[in-house]
Amino acid sequence: MPASAMKARRVAVLADSDTRWKWGALTANRMVSAESGQTGETDIRLDGYLLRGRATPTARQLKEVGVRADSLREVTAVEFLRAMGEDATSEEPYDVLVLALVGGGVQAMLHGLRRVWGGRTRRPVVVTGYVGVVYEKLADGLLLRHGADLVLANSRQDADRFRAVYEGVGADASAVTEVALPFLGGAPYAGEQAPYTVVFAAQPSVPESRRDRTYLLDRLVRHARLHPDREVLLKLRSKPGEHTTHIEELPYQKLAQKTGLPPNLRLVYGHMGEVLDRTDLLVTVSSTAALEALHRRIPTVVLTDLGVREVLGNHHFVGSGCLASWDQLDAGHRPVPDEEWVARQGVVAGGTPSGGGSYAAAFDAARERLAKLLDRARLGDLPPLTPYYTPATAPGYLPGILARHHLGPDGTPLPGAPAADREPGPVRQIVRRAARGAYRHGVQRVAPVIRRMGEL
Repeated sequence: MPASAMKARRVAVLADSDTRWKWGALTANRMVSAESGQTGETDIRLDGYLLRGRATPTARQLKEVGVRADSLREVTAVEFLRAMGEDATSEEPYDVLVLALVGGGVQAMLHGLRRVWGGRTRRPVVVTGYVGVVYEKLADGLLLRHGADLVLANSRQDADRFRAVYEGVGADASAVTEVALPFLGGAPYAGEQAPYTVVFAAQPSVPESRRDRTYLLDRLVRHARLHPDREVLLKLRSKPGEHTTHIEELPYQKLAQKTGLPPNLRLVYGHMGEVLDRTDLLVTVSSTAALEALHRRIPTVVLTDLGVREVLGNHHFVGSGCLASWDQLDAGHRPVPDEEWVARQGVVAGGTPSGGGSYAAAFDAARERLAKLLDRARLGDLPPLTPYYTPATAPGYLPGILARHHLGPDGTPLPGAPAADREPGPVRQIVRRAARGAYRHGVQRVAPVIRRMGEL
């Protein structure tokens, strides 16, 4: 075991939504706890930072995620960078920093961190990646993440695509590292239960239109009425007024208020893993929940009713054997997944089932690379962060990305950037919560009305 792996690791995770906090914290635990060679609770100290914004998770959302942190606080981008600059000079600086953000947020932090760490030869290992299926903005999102020490790909297929993008623009692709989604797990499907349970995993922004979302709800209602002996669950990500990774303008709860739900159809929240424990059939448009279900060998359907289209994300499942329509499900169709396709998605990590791959080994390569980077960090041998985008390579794009986080082209805070030297007082906290609630109300209630009026 490397000498640098003998002590507990200090890890920071910066996240901008509940789902990214879940991904970042679980990724840190899977990579760092095992890397240290320990099994107890003392092998990692995890400090969470929640980036203040429209999707900052509520206390309920954080509780539902169920990930433990030794400390957790809300920060602006400038406050976080200040904290990282101060930590770098502490006696026990962070070993690892996980950026669990949208692409623009990652890029802003990379430039800001490069500035606050300056010419220091010792710094944390910076890790980033994606919270789920990458079905849109592949090149854009990847290049915004370039510059981290490790860019995690959740499958062999993604790793190949990521390297191709980086190499295609002449960027260093060595940071790309294959892993798997960190939240896969649970008991394998043991067969039909009583009652037979169908779960529709809703998504906040797919599909987007009222017509399409109403259609899906109506078909779910119809399926419940056609099969009164089944329990049908509409699994929701957030409650009205809460936001997750994507804005949800038309919550299914609101649509359901105008629809008479049969007694065997219920709206449920909670941890997806716990819902899957009682699921006999998982139905979705393109949710990452499909991969969670496939990992457990639960029958899984990706709907084709609205077409197989990039905007829906279900094109990612072409070749999976899971594509089907509500008509087929109503008639009793049971999908059979393609094992080779499933293996390429990191659900059977390391290769096809016959190749001996296993989910338990999915993070082995990342742990090995992390251990080597930590040894270099201990020796002060890590190079400065070097993103692909610079004021020279993207002068018409990068400044706008950084300005959204109140940073100048060189990563320096802009005049008037929101930052505080201490935690906000109770009055300021109340004002922030009220402002965030007003914003979410505007998105979910006012904006749809204005949009409909504009179409008159």
